[in-house]
Amino acid sequence: MTERLPAAFLLGSDFAADPYAQYAALREAGAVHPIDFPPGVPAFLIVDHEHGRAALNDPRLSKNPDHSGVRVPYEAFFGGTLLGVDPPDHTRLRGLVAKAFTPRRIEALRPRIQEVADGLLDDVAGREEVDLITAFAFPLPIIVICELLGVPAGDRADFRAWTATLTALDLSAEQRERRRDTARAFNAYLREIFAERRETPGDDLISALVAARDGDSLLTDAELLNAILLLLIAGHETTVNLIGNGVHALLRAPAQLRLLRERPDLLPAAIEELLRFDSPVERASQRIAVQDVEIAGTVIPRGSWVHVSLGAAHRDPRAFHEPDALDITRPDNRHLAFGHGIHYCLGAPLARVEGQIAIGTLLTRFPTLRLATDHDLPWTQTGSIVRGLTTLPVHL
Repeated sequence: MTERLPAAFLLGSDFAADPYAQYAALREAGAVHPIDFPPGVPAFLIVDHEHGRAALNDPRLSKNPDHSGVRVPYEAFFGGTLLGVDPPDHTRLRGLVAKAFTPRRIEALRPRIQEVADGLLDDVAGREEVDLITAFAFPLPIIVICELLGVPAGDRADFRAWTATLTALDLSAEQRERRRDTARAFNAYLREIFAERRETPGDDLISALVAARDGDSLLTDAELLNAILLLLIAGHETTVNLIGNGVHALLRAPAQLRLLRERPDLLPAAIEELLRFDSPVERASQRIAVQDVEIAGTVIPRGSWVHVSLGAAHRDPRAFHEPDALDITRPDNRHLAFGHGIHYCLGAPLARVEGQIAIGTLLTRFPTLRLATDHDLPWTQTGSIVRGLTTLPVHL
C-alpha cells in the first residue's frame, strides 16, 4: 500500500490521457491504496481485477453516501437513482424499471438504430475530414434515447440541448448555475410528459415506466425522473465514449482493424474487447463500507469510501493475457465495463447494440477510414468516472 494518493491523481489531464502506466505501478505495490477522494474523506482505491470484481458485489459496501458520515452533494453521487441506493429500495426500483427496459424492447430498436447511423453517416459522406465525436458518436445515442423514451419530434432539439448541459463537465460557478436552471426546466418538462402518458399511454419507455407495477407499487414522479436522468447520464455519455474510444483504439491497431474488416462476424467480440481496452467508464461509482472490511490485507474502516478502478482491473495481467494489447479474438473476456453484481448495468444490451451498429456501419461505409492527426488527442474524465475523447478527427 502506498502513501495516501491526492485527489488530483484521478482528476488530472495527464491521468485522463493515459492512466494505465500509473495503475500498473500501483498494482505492483498492492491491490488497495488510500486516496484523498472526495477530498477530506477516508477512501481507498482498488486497482486489481480479483478484488475489484469482488468489491462490486460485496454487501458490506453500500451505495448510499450517507453511510460515510460526511455531507456530500447528493446529485453528484447518484442520490436517489439505482446507482445510489441499496436493497430493499434498489430491489424494488430495479424490478420496476426492468419491467419497462426489457431486452425485447431494446432488440426491437435495432432497425431504427441502423437507420439513425446510416443517416448520420450520409450527412458527412461528402466531406474529407470530420470530427467523429461531434458528427456521429454524440448524436446517435441521443437520437436513440429520444425515440426510446417517446420524446415528441418537435421537442428533441430542446431535449438534446438540455441533455448536453446536464452531461457536461462542471467547470465554473456560472456553468453549475446553468445546469441547475436546466435541471429545473428538464424536470418540469418531464413531469408534463408523465401526466400526459398516464392519460394517453404510448408504445414508448416513458409510458412503460409510468405503468410499471409491482403489486400496488408504482414509480413516483421523483423515481421516474431519477430513472430517466440515470439513463441520460450513465447511458448517453458512456455510449458516446464506447464509439469514440473504440474507433480510436481500432485505428491505432491496424492489424486488428484489418482482421475485423475481413471477419465481420468478430464484431460482437470486438465490442467486448473495446469495452475492456479503453473502458468508457474508468471508475465504478462509489461504495461506502458499512462495517470494517478487509480487502487484500488492507482494513477499510467503517464509513470509508471504496473506489474500484475498472480501467486498472482491465489491464491486470493476472486476469488478462497481454492486457495492454488490443485483441478482438480474446477468449473469456471477463471485463467489468458494465459492473458486476446487483448493480450490473441495465442498459448493457442497448449499449452493445448501439456499439455494434455504429462501429460496424462506420467501418463498412468508409473502408479507408484513418486518423486525421499524428498528435495525441485530448481526453477528458467527467467526475473521474467517465473517460473519453473530446474530439476524434478522421479522414473518411
